[in-house]
Amino acid sequence: MTDTGTNAKSRADAVMGTPPWYARPGARKWECAPAPADVRTFHSGLPEYAPTPLTELPSLATELGVGRVFVKDESTRLGLPAFKALGASWAVHRLLAGRAPGARVELVTATDGNHGRAVARIARGLGQRAHVFVSQGVHPGAVAAIEGEGARVTRVAGDYDEAVRAAAGAARAEAAAGAVLVQDMGWEGYEEVPQWIVEGYSTLFSEVDAQLTDAGAGLPDLVAVPMGVGSLAQAAVTHYRSRGVPGPALLAVEPTVAAPLLASLTRGESVSVTAGETVMAGLNCGTVSGLAWPLLRAGVDAAVSVRDAAALAAGRELGVLGVSSGPCGAASLAGVRVGLTGAGSPARREALGVGPRSTVVLLSTEGREANPYGGALT
Repeated sequence: MTDTGTNAKSRADAVMGTPPWYARPGARKWECAPAPADVRTFHSGLPEYAPTPLTELPSLATELGVGRVFVKDESTRLGLPAFKALGASWAVHRLLAGRAPGARVELVTATDGNHGRAVARIARGLGQRAHVFVSQGVHPGAVAAIEGEGARVTRVAGDYDEAVRAAAGAARAEAAAGAVLVQDMGWEGYEEVPQWIVEGYSTLFSEVDAQLTDAGAGLPDLVAVPMGVGSLAQAAVTHYRSRGVPGPALLAVEPTVAAPLLASLTRGESVSVTAGETVMAGLNCGTVSGLAWPLLRAGVDAAVSVRDAAALAAGRELGVLGVSSGPCGAASLAGVRVGLTGAGSPARREALGVGPRSTVVLLSTEGREANPYGGALT
C-alpha cells in the first residue's frame, strides 16, 4: 500500500512550521458534479432517521459581527453521537447491494473514534461482523463504545495513518473469508467505498438547505467544517460547488498539531504531516484523503488550524447555549473566531466575503458523549 494515497513527493515532519491560515477566494467560482439524488431517500427510510437540529444562536452572531449564526448539531445522528453513520450506512448499503442476498461479510475499518463505532453499529444491525483497528491515542472510553457495538477491536501502536494501513492489510488478507474494507479515506486503487461514504454525508447538507429555508435565511455565506481526512469537507465542496452559481465560502478547520490540509494547500501539493496528540481525536489525521484532495484544493476557500484550548472553550460555550458539542465539533466555532475576530480579521473577512448581514453555518460534527477527552479536560 502506498502512503495512504498521498501525492507525497515531500513529507512534512511537523505542521508547526506552516502558516495558521490559508485563503483562496476564487474557490467559490469552481464547479463540480453533484452527489446522487437518492442518498437522502435512502436515509429517510432508516428506522432511526430524523434530521438533526439546526440551532440559531444570536449571541454568536453578535460576537462574530454577522447577521445570523446557525449550528448543525450532529450529537444525535441515527442513534449515535456523531455524523459518521450517514456515510457508513450508505456505503455499506451500496456494498451489500452488489453481493448475493444473504452474503456474510466482515466490515473492516480503521478509526480514531466515531467512524469505527458507526461501522460497528451498522454491522450489528445487519447481522454482519466488524473488525475495527484503533489508532494510538484514542480514549479508552471510545474504544469501549466500539467494543460495545459487538466489534472485534485491534489496537495499533501508531497513528491514524498506520491504523489505516493495518486495516487495509487485514482486509486484503481475509478477503476470501468475506472481509471488506470500509474506510473513509481514499487512495489510488481504493476509491469506490470512500466515495460512497462522501455521498452519504450529502444528506446533512440537504437538511441544512431545508432548515435554512424554513428559518427564512436562504443560502449561507460561510460554512465552517471540521477537517480530519477530508471526507466531510469533500462532501461540503460537492454540495455547494455543484449549483451553477457561486456558493458560500467554505472554511476547513484542523487541529494545530494535525493540519495536513493547511500544509498541503500552502505547499501546493498533497503532503503528510506527523500528527501530535490532541483532544480533537476525530480530527487527528496526518494525511488528506487522496480522493478528497483534488476537490479541496479547488473548492475550499480557506483553512485554519486551532489549538486544543480554543476548541475546548468553544465546546463549553456551545454547551451553555444548548448545543452538545465535543472538541471536534466545536472546532468549527474556534476556527470561525480566528477568521472573523482574530488578528488580521479584516482581510480575512474580506477574503471570505463575510459582512454584517452574512449567514454563517457551523458544523458541530459530534456531541460531548462522542469524545471522552472533552469531558475530562473541561
